[in-house]
Amino acid sequence: MKPCVLVAGVGNSLLGDDGFGMEVVQHLEGACLPGWVQIADYEIGGRITCDLVGGYDTTILIDATPRGERPGTVSVLEIDAGATAVPSFTAGHGMRPDAVFQLLELLGCDAGRVLLVSCEPLRVDGGIGLSPPVHQAVRVAVRVVTDLAWGASPRLEQAET
Repeated sequence: MKPCVLVAGVGNSLLGDDGFGMEVVQHLEGACLPGWVQIADYEIGGRITCDLVGGYDTTILIDATPRGERPGTVSVLEIDAGATAVPSFTAGHGMRPDAVFQLLELLGCDAGRVLLVSCEPLRVDGGIGLSPPVHQAVRVAVRVVTDLAWGASPRLEQAET
């Protein structure tokens, strides 16, 4: 069975909270997910474009994204891949989302519905390891991604701080 949902952790584990996407992906490896889900870690790079060429019904990106919220806040944003102004949530990882989606369109491919599971970082200025509020948000994000993968509405709540 070809996976129809791609769950992609993006970020840079050498930049503190920017390692959030990879941490969530590691925890998802042991989660109860349906067989139609492919989980991948796309730390610092554009390999995601190659995987998306195969086409997916849904693409779930996981990243630390500054949005002005309280550190550790997990949110889900729907990204319009066809929009001319795609948010540059992963621009610091060597990926430009607008360029990825434009290339897919040129190739006649589709990322499907694109969702961003975002966590408000406390710090993304270097160092290894997540800050306490972002570390606690990993549990929430795993549950949110699992709900999304199964097609349910995610339950969003703050991690205990």
